[in-house]
Amino acid sequence: MNGACEANSSSAEWSRELKILAGFAAVFGLLFFLPVGVPRFDNALKEGLELTKWYAQEHVMLCLIPALFIAGGISTFVNQASVMRYLGPKANKALAYGVASVSGTILAVCSCTVLPLFGGIWMRGAGLGPATAFLYSGPAINVLAIVMTARILGIELGTARAIGAVAFSVVVGLAMHFVFRREEQAKAEVAAEMPEVEVKRPLWQNVVFFASMVGLLVFANWSKPAEPTGPWAGIFAWKWPVAGAFASGLGISLGLWFGFKWRELALAALPVAILSFAFPHEPLIPFIVGCAGLAVLCARNPGEGREWLDATWTLAKQIFPLLIGGVFVSGILLGRPGHEGLIPSEWVSQSVGGNSFFANLFSSMVGAFMYFATLTEVPILQGLLGSGMGKGPALALLLAGPALSLPSMLVLRSIMGTKKVAVYVALVVVMATVSGLIYGALFG
Repeated sequence: MNGACEANSSSAEWSRELKILAGFAAVFGLLFFLPVGVPRFDNALKEGLELTKWYAQEHVMLCLIPALFIAGGISTFVNQASVMRYLGPKANKALAYGVASVSGTILAVCSCTVLPLFGGIWMRGAGLGPATAFLYSGPAINVLAIVMTARILGIELGTARAIGAVAFSVVVGLAMHFVFRREEQAKAEVAAEMPEVEVKRPLWQNVVFFASMVGLLVFANWSKPAEPTGPWAGIFAWKWPVAGAFASGLGISLGLWFGFKWRELALAALPVAILSFAFPHEPLIPFIVGCAGLAVLCARNPGEGREWLDATWTLAKQIFPLLIGGVFVSGILLGRPGHEGLIPSEWVSQSVGGNSFFANLFSSMVGAFMYFATLTEVPILQGLLGSGMGKGPALALLLAGPALSLPSMLVLRSIMGTKKVAVYVALVVVMATVSGLIYGALFG
């Protein structure tokens, strides 16, 4: 018996060492044959760095960090029993999927920014179906993006995008629940045996607290509309005063209900106010100082404040490296809007003409792996349609692109595992392909 155990142990160790050797050989081969000096490769590296730089400048401070604080707050302040009641496997399906499927009308976020929020509700016990419905709808059902699609690309395509995105979120969620129903059942049984947790504050106080952070996230990222007049332009003109009002609401709620000291809150708010008046055209400066001040306040507030910061930092460590790495790889492969990566743009243009099955599938696949920041998909599609892209593939890209990206896939794999991510991506790609075929046959 001992001899057999030693043999198995030796075999496992030998197998592990072979894997390490294979990894070393793969890295060495990659470096040895690296085509440095080839113009397309050098340009692709530049595009990867440019896209990563752009993401760091435009999305990390304004999108990702607020989303991480919201997700950390969900993990710390939201009662798990409440999440299970409204979004768990045994929750009322109409309520759970209804809330998840229209959440994108509030959150103007991209496929990467929604990840911390998804991670927050997932860790608190939300069912896989409602959680993935929220994951899809967050970036897909963006009111401003749908309006821009209708105005720039046509009312038919805008309407089809709106209907398809809402329907997709529900269908994807239900399909994920069905595929992994045994795991969901086990999750529900474990949750049913959990003891009731004492509620520290009324629900409405938590609602005000999270509404303040969500409002700050939404208005800080409100994009400049294409036209200088109209309601969207009016909102854009007031985006930072409104964002400041939500930030003030957050500070007040922390002082009233979460035990933060008023003196420390005032000291944290003072430099933000001074910098806002000193640099009125550089709002990112006071925003960064405000985020740093919130982190310091949490660190100085033992109990829930420290727990909130710890939960936020745990999510950041899990998400940020994969996200940045994924954006870099996406830039190398596909470049930025108007710039080429390793994959020539004419390949894409030539492959999405007409309404064939291949054109719709290819469009869905490109959309799934390419990184789209909020609203950038509309001008990209405008150029592709001008180059001969079919209407069906255009809808397929609109339904797959904003909700998925290579960076988001890498992060999702670390949150819910390879199998679930593979099924989720396959569902979105297949449904986008079929929707494009139907739409192209009707309106192409």
